[in-house]
Amino acid sequence: MGIHVIKMPDIGEGIAEVELVVWRVQPGDVVAEDQVLADVMTDKATIEIPSPVSGTVIALGGKAGQVIAVGAELIRIEVEGKGNAAASTTALAEPKASSPEASVPIEPIVAAAVTTTPSPNKNPVPSNMNTNTANAAPAYAAATTRQAGEKPIASPALRRRAWDLGIELQYVQGSGAAGRIMQQDLDSYIKNIARGTNPQVAPNNEMRYQERNDEEALPVIGLRRKIAQKMQDAKRRIPHFTYVEEVDVTELEALRTKLNHQWGAERGRLTLLPLLMRAVVLGVREFPQINARFDDDAGIVTRFSGVHIGIAAQTAAGLVVPVLRHAEARDVWSCATEMARLAEAARSGKATREELSGSTITITSLGALGGIVSTPVINHPEVAIVGVNKIVERPMMRGGLVVARKMMNLSSSFDHRVVDGMHAAEFIQALRGYLECPATLFLE
Repeated sequence: MGIHVIKMPDIGEGIAEVELVVWRVQPGDVVAEDQVLADVMTDKATIEIPSPVSGTVIALGGKAGQVIAVGAELIRIEVEGKGNAAASTTALAEPKASSPEASVPIEPIVAAAVTTTPSPNKNPVPSNMNTNTANAAPAYAAATTRQAGEKPIASPALRRRAWDLGIELQYVQGSGAAGRIMQQDLDSYIKNIARGTNPQVAPNNEMRYQERNDEEALPVIGLRRKIAQKMQDAKRRIPHFTYVEEVDVTELEALRTKLNHQWGAERGRLTLLPLLMRAVVLGVREFPQINARFDDDAGIVTRFSGVHIGIAAQTAAGLVVPVLRHAEARDVWSCATEMARLAEAARSGKATREELSGSTITITSLGALGGIVSTPVINHPEVAIVGVNKIVERPMMRGGLVVARKMMNLSSSFDHRVVDGMHAAEFIQALRGYLECPATLFLE
């Protein structure tokens, strides 16, 4: 047997270091060739690091949230044959890095031989627990050999499932490496509850609700840290002001429905956003100061003729802003197709750095959760963001009659250093005009 050391590969684009976001494997895991070992993050994109070999993980080269340099040792795997390194099991070398985060010492190797051996007794009491302590614990506390106060090891998904079921993981026996609780362990524990082995109800058969005193400290790392830094920077540097206007989108929705009925099968279905993008393209022709970026360090505002629209998109990892480039050169169906492609790339973590940068104005929408009013944060260094709230059918006065109309608010924020309040209001009124008379969206 030999040791194969996998180093952080050079992923190009001049990147010298990355942030380790999450490990997909743990010491003791058997991995196959091409299996994903870890996710790392560059400036914006998350990248999966696959294994070039098959074997057993014996050491990890850092903690989640740590910044490591290209070429630093990432992981060690025990393989058949000689491997590419001496069979050392002392510690991984500290990775090289230029940032302060990378100065954290590397954890020593966790040998694959560390395992848990179940006791033949199904309900053992920890040897260091005295009789009074054991009797004071809930009846189901005897289902594990975990030390008192020791935090159980489990994935976030399993912790969420246990929380929803009202089960304390402290009392669940783990069969994974280093006592890690696996899904089958939780399933077994639930079956024991059903059989009465680990009762969860009081002796009088009344439902017992558990007191919850557990706390979970979640490190702000990866994309979450990037989002936090960017939002803090935007609010610190930009004097925001928000302008809200309601828009009657009854005719727009009627047009969208008709277009989808006639062309949906051939060209794809339209949502509201491609039509709003078209309105933005027309609006910034009249107000070019809106389609701009402000370099406040240099004191320079750059206006753009090309309209590169950022689309704030929520993913499982957090908020990202893929960019639809040259919206001014696209029709609404092309915008819809490209928007769908970018959204899928963002959700799957496959969006490139180019697809996540370079926007000149951003649109944000929470769809049906859009609420009545919002105060969106500008995507620095842009100077404007257009926020879409939900569509609500309301009674409105039209020609002296009360009629049902579909109404929607636009809640948009602007950089007051660059955009005057009057110009912001005029820009939003221009958007309103295009959306309330949708035929004008297709006139040049």
